[in-house]
Amino acid sequence: MPSHESRPTIHIPGTTSHTIAPRAGRGSREGTLRYLKAGSGAPLVLLHTVRTQAEHFRRLVPLVADRYTVYALDLPGMGYSEIVPGASYDEPSMRAGVKRLLTELDLHDVTLTGESMGAVLALTAAADLPERVRRVVAVNTYDFRDGIARSSLLARVVVTGVLTSGVGPVIAGVEPKPALRRILQGGLGDRSALREDYLDELLQVGRRPGYPTVARAVYQALPSLIAARSRYPEVKAPVHLVYGEKDWSRPSDREANRHLLPSAHFTQVPKAGHFIALERPDVLADLLNAVA
Repeated sequence: MPSHESRPTIHIPGTTSHTIAPRAGRGSREGTLRYLKAGSGAPLVLLHTVRTQAEHFRRLVPLVADRYTVYALDLPGMGYSEIVPGASYDEPSMRAGVKRLLTELDLHDVTLTGESMGAVLALTAAADLPERVRRVVAVNTYDFRDGIARSSLLARVVVTGVLTSGVGPVIAGVEPKPALRRILQGGLGDRSALREDYLDELLQVGRRPGYPTVARAVYQALPSLIAARSRYPEVKAPVHLVYGEKDWSRPSDREANRHLLPSAHFTQVPKAGHFIALERPDVLADLLNAVA
């Protein structure tokens, strides 16, 4: 669990916090993973977006906990999962964290639901573990050129700076609240959906020792998330692709994924942006509860 100085400032009613220890004999690159658990029923695993954490699903969890046992994971190095010096944060490494959750807890009949980066990981983890995954709901897959830099001019400037050699680590460690607010609001159709207490929580996590290195590595990992699209046709479970009308992806990006997943159901959420779990959790809950 996090130390007293770094406990989450947000509690989702009905949830409990748990950890998964590194596996024996795996070396020092595998850290402790933290996840939230709630509800009862078949397992529903929630995978968050770039620069967020399990609390990203604070509004969704209460809407689905009557139908599912919910597991909301802090991806490796993010939220309150352990930051391991020298660890990789490319797509295969983050996918390994998702697979650890499913295998260490011995979950079966799983509905994997991810948003953004989490959507990519939901699809690739399902490709790797077909015997455990029942269904995938992939929300605004983060698998296209430029990624969050499409959010706004400010986001492009900040991300470009973070990725620049030499000054990148310094810029990654400087995260003014107004800048983070504007960048994240660029992923919302309804900007009021970014609540102030959640923004404060993200900033607290951003002050964890070593977190700027993780954040920079995640931005650097975008090419591996794009490359992961090659795994989509391997997914055997039913897939539902969900996109916000105002998501950063372009129509051509969405159609390309529909081509890779021709049997997938498709929903476009009017007026919504990239962070649908924040602004339209009711839409996701309806999709999930309809087939629980």
